Amino acid sequence: MESSTAAIMEKALKWLKMDKNPVTHAEIQRLVDAHNFDELNKRLDERIVFGTAGLRARMQAGFSYMNDVTVIQTSQGLGAYVIEQFGRNAAVERGIVVGYDHRHNSARFARLTAAAFLTQGIKVYFYDELSHTPLVPFGIKHFGALAGVMITASHNPAMDNGYKVYWENACQIIPPHDKAIYNIIEQHLEPKCWDFLLVDDHPLAVKRLLEVREAYFAAIKQETATPSPPLGFKFVYTPMHGVGLFAMKEAVDDLGLLESIVVVKEQALPNPDFPTVSFPNPEEKGALDLAIADAGADLIPLVTASDPDADRFAAAILDFNAVDPSPTYTILTGNELGILFAAFILETYKGDRSSMAMLASTVSSQMLGYMAEAEGFIFEETLTGFKWLGNVALQLREKGINAIYAFEEAIGYMFTNVVPDKDGIAAASVFLCAAIHWANTERLTPLQKLEQLYKKYGYFESHNSYFISPSPAITRGVFERIRDLKSEDEKFPKYVGKRLVLRWRDLTTGYDSGTPDNAPNLPVSKSSDMITCWLEGEVRFSVRGSGTEPKIKMYIECKAGSREAAKKGADEVAVDLEKEWFRPFETGLKKPQ
Repeated sequence: MESSTAAIMEKALKWLKMDKNPVTHAEIQRLVDAHNFDELNKRLDERIVFGTAGLRARMQAGFSYMNDVTVIQTSQGLGAYVIEQFGRNAAVERGIVVGYDHRHNSARFARLTAAAFLTQGIKVYFYDELSHTPLVPFGIKHFGALAGVMITASHNPAMDNGYKVYWENACQIIPPHDKAIYNIIEQHLEPKCWDFLLVDDHPLAVKRLLEVREAYFAAIKQETATPSPPLGFKFVYTPMHGVGLFAMKEAVDDLGLLESIVVVKEQALPNPDFPTVSFPNPEEKGALDLAIADAGADLIPLVTASDPDADRFAAAILDFNAVDPSPTYTILTGNELGILFAAFILETYKGDRSSMAMLASTVSSQMLGYMAEAEGFIFEETLTGFKWLGNVALQLREKGINAIYAFEEAIGYMFTNVVPDKDGIAAASVFLCAAIHWANTERLTPLQKLEQLYKKYGYFESHNSYFISPSPAITRGVFERIRDLKSEDEKFPKYVGKRLVLRWRDLTTGYDSGTPDNAPNLPVSKSSDMITCWLEGEVRFSVRGSGTEPKIKMYIECKAGSREAAKKGADEVAVDLEKEWFRPFETGLKKPQ
């Protein structure tokens, strides 16, 4: 929404009165002096949204972005909410954990966050060195804290930063906490404390990072058996210019593999500018090129990577069957890695399978569900995101079910006994153990193991893509049009292409044709669009509006008796959906370049 010139100026003056950071104060002042009302409106008209797990945006001046003002305001609101929920005595006794990564302003934002909490009389467990994200939820568990904040933008571009919030169960916050915190922030907008040195000597500031690290690595070690690697075993690792190297070295040292790690030197040290990658995300094309080149030079069979805050994990495997005579590496997809982890857990699990559960989000491979049916363990599906995977896993545990593992296709893997959130270092440790285990017991590489699993359970191939949406209104209109394609006798379209729709689940309207009462077994949200369909020919897909990007995302998976047939099925449905549902030339959606 656009404000009038007078309203914009009023907000600009309010900002200038609040902001004591000379850099961002000067940004707004220059825009005021230049009468750049369009840019001022963009910066000041709407408050940065406190959503999925907090904040994430570009670092620049304005109420819509990440900066000292919005960080202090958010911290004041979160602190007030924690006191409201638990009481002042609990806030003093149990406190909040605060950590930060290496990004520009991360340490400053963390110190201002801590200062806001301390000013409200809340104890702060402050991590006074760079940390990877999983240490914050682990610290909440370790200390019995009420909440946690991690300052990171994960794998976003260099000029972004974020404010990630965890609750007392060490999971990312879910409704109703997110909306309640956003509402209470609105009541605490006047920044009270700008002293980023306050945490250095305040009596309620506790610094026990070494203790947390020791307990964290002990927890990972407990989840892994010390492997006996083949003679000369090596693997390449890149922290992608992030904070993962220290943690990775500590973890592999505990496994007895410190001599096996080959670190990509150009990407080894924390660098907030990410100079060797255009986008610091291991999923992005080209992000693993340096690591693969290092591996190929010495025919090292395994490449591993974490994203900059080390909560996600990626791997590439030397393909000995490749036709190309030069070393060829296959980068495993998030779904492929997810299934390999599940297979290893299944093979090494010592307890009763009937009371053991593994989880995957609704946009991830359904192969885990087929494995559960065949092998007798429990499979649970959740909404997208580890805030749901973690919370549902803990709910299952309260019922006596050992929810041990969860994954999502966006290279996230959770080992619940360590933290109820994705963890790239725990994932790397488990994957190294799995790779060595299969090499020793079956003489298989992870790629060969994956092929073995496909032959046993069927081939699952995905076609994941997205359309760029110019505006939220266009996104809403596209989904409304999709719903209008319903047949006369049903509340949904009868066909997608030539394939009959066997089941339709709409988590926006709250309708599921596959349940006895037509109510979905997953949470419904009228504020976000998500539709899942099961089609004949063993195809399932989900389409959803992204909550953090201007995109409509499409996740299609087909199960078949061969890789070729499965890929063909997924690709065909992608073509049908573009032609029948999304129609980019008519709707204004754009296909990615």
